[in-house]
Amino acid sequence: MARADETAALRFDIGGMRCAACSARIERVVGRMEGVVGVSVNLASAGARVWVTPGREASLTAAIAARVAALGFSASPVGEEDDITKAFEAAAARERAQSMRQARRLLGMAAFSLPLLVLSMGHMLGLPLPRALEPHGAPRAFMLAQLLLTLPVLWLGRHFYSAGFSALLRKAPTMDTLVAVGTGAAFFSSLVTTVSGVLGNEPARRAMELYYESSAVLLTMIELGRFLEARARRKAADAMGALLRLAPETALRLTPGDASAAPVEIPSGKIKKGDTLLVRPGSRIPADGIVLDGKSAVDVSLLTGESLPMAVAPGDKLVAGSVNGEGALTMRAKNVGGRTRLARIARLVRQAQENKAPIARLADRASYYFVPCVMLFAVLSGLAWLALSREPYTTALTVFVAVLVMACPCAMGLATPMSVMVGSGRGAQLGVLVKTGAALETACRLTALALDKTGTLTVGRPVLEAFYAPEGRGFEESFCLTLAAALEARSEHPLARALVAAARERGLPSCPVNEAEIFPGLGILGNVSFDGRVWLTVIGSAAFLRKRGVPLPDMSVLTRIAETGRTPLLLALASADDAPILAGIFALADALRPESAAVVKCLRAQGLRVVMLTGDNGNTARAVAARAGIEEVHAGLLPGEKAAFVRRLQEGGAVVGMVGDGVNDAPALATAHVGMAVGSGTDVSAEAGDMVLIREGMEGVLTAMALSRAVMRNIRENLIWAFGYNILGLPVAAGLLHAFGGPMLSPVLAGCAMAFSSFSVVMNALRLRSFTPTPRGNQAPRRRG
Repeated sequence: MARADETAALRFDIGGMRCAACSARIERVVGRMEGVVGVSVNLASAGARVWVTPGREASLTAAIAARVAALGFSASPVGEEDDITKAFEAAAARERAQSMRQARRLLGMAAFSLPLLVLSMGHMLGLPLPRALEPHGAPRAFMLAQLLLTLPVLWLGRHFYSAGFSALLRKAPTMDTLVAVGTGAAFFSSLVTTVSGVLGNEPARRAMELYYESSAVLLTMIELGRFLEARARRKAADAMGALLRLAPETALRLTPGDASAAPVEIPSGKIKKGDTLLVRPGSRIPADGIVLDGKSAVDVSLLTGESLPMAVAPGDKLVAGSVNGEGALTMRAKNVGGRTRLARIARLVRQAQENKAPIARLADRASYYFVPCVMLFAVLSGLAWLALSREPYTTALTVFVAVLVMACPCAMGLATPMSVMVGSGRGAQLGVLVKTGAALETACRLTALALDKTGTLTVGRPVLEAFYAPEGRGFEESFCLTLAAALEARSEHPLARALVAAARERGLPSCPVNEAEIFPGLGILGNVSFDGRVWLTVIGSAAFLRKRGVPLPDMSVLTRIAETGRTPLLLALASADDAPILAGIFALADALRPESAAVVKCLRAQGLRVVMLTGDNGNTARAVAARAGIEEVHAGLLPGEKAAFVRRLQEGGAVVGMVGDGVNDAPALATAHVGMAVGSGTDVSAEAGDMVLIREGMEGVLTAMALSRAVMRNIRENLIWAFGYNILGLPVAAGLLHAFGGPMLSPVLAGCAMAFSSFSVVMNALRLRSFTPTPRGNQAPRRRG
């Protein structure tokens, strides 16, 4: 398929799919249309994503919908930027209405099927029947009563026949075709027997050759299986519902410039960008925005998995869906509606649930040919029993019906997408957004992992790590930091902000500053008033201080600071008319994330080759790598060189993952087999990544890989069950055991097994909802081969 940036994506909600043969048929037909570059139809989510040539979206949308309708299904276009909350609520309402209809239909079918089962099988189990319905004493009444109980069930289950025979006429048989042909054959055989018996042709013998219960009870059991499966599938999709329910239904809007006006309660959908909102203690944040007034702690655990509340104050960012703590906040709305981070997360989850993992193609290819092969196998099996055995024709009919209803392409079709759907939803709850099924499949097979330094291994901002005072000068660190922070508060440089933050954390006082002058790229100077004295304060590089006439003694300490990957910031002070002298040296560094070293150790224990790729200088890169436990470092790389290095690893046979957070990481993220974008990074890197780690810290990498292993294990279990069930079950349904003196499989039991097969696949996938990553340091080594 062409690259994503060379195509346009269209989304459709698909109605009427019953099994993997349906989705495979739609993929093949739509995929052959002119202008269609690729197509992915997901049975579990009942959705399709079609990639088309840019500029042809409008014409192809209508053409695709018409082509799908011609196949007997419905295709409703869905815009990528539609209000996802409204779209989800509308889909949920449709599913509830469909569930109610299905429940009423099921109750009606069961109301007739249970008496039919008792009537047809009761005498075999020793259950007494009224003399008027006893098969030996009143065979005609016995046959007619079964017919009358069967007809309502067939009417209530007529959707099986309309869909199944329509698909057969289009030469694209589905699971409904198997059910319709099997139960239809059993019914019409019984109907012929009934007519013959009622007309006087050995009615007592004919009464024992009926298969009405095979039709009615089978339809009821299959309907029950689909009802349970639909309920389980709704649970699987509940991760997105849980995300969307985080957004409050209402918000409190304040009137700008009128402090006395009471807040007005409005629907969250009415919030506009720039609105001033009041967030009361304990309520949810209604939109992305910035704190204007108030202090509090905000709980983002349900959104990102971060367990500790985040302290917020004026100027800090707020995310829609998070829960305010004990303090009231006034905020300004920045991103609202479908543009909030919560809505973007929900769209990514939906995208992941609609994408197929490559392993799903195996089941799709098998399912496409499976139904025709089963129909042929059923005919051959029935004919074999009819021609090669001395069994009555009813044995051949039993075999024919049992084979048809035993086959379950639905289980094969659901095996992969159900696991991906539940796994991606669980990942979102844990702070890992999976954008493609391919990434989820590949992440557990990584053999090499390239890590960016700034913002990935490190916190992405400099912090004050040490202070060096020249001998004999007598200046204390707190005094120097007070003056330096007061002056640096006039600057926006990251190093300046680090000194200001350090002074604030230590509770140091602020001081008046006069005549501040900034020299970009070099330093800053100005007069700072403190303790009744005015200090000329000069801060900057060694070259800047020399230029200002500050004498610098032996500066070997600068070399030591640089060798450890830190940045020196020199401070010179002068009082009254004295010449400025060196008062101290601040050592600042982009601090290593507290968990980075442990995560790297865990990755290496799993057998991965861990590499640092950074654009920073060699000394700083090696110093950070040493603290993180990384032995292989490649520094001074441009964005294209990072991508080229990833390609070299791939050419060497490695399955490569890349973790990064900046614009300069985007090419490497797109090149890697699995790109993991740190969610605190830029939109460009998040767009380029296959996964987005929205939780702060490196532990998201371990979570993503552990989730991938769990999902792939679940998929393999589902596929083994789905294929194994059909491989072992179909010969039994064909009478293999009976040929060696064993029992014949009843079509009713075969239908129950088929319904249980697809239901069990869904239930096994639901186990992923309880997936919890192994605590750091206890990750099992990855097995090779």
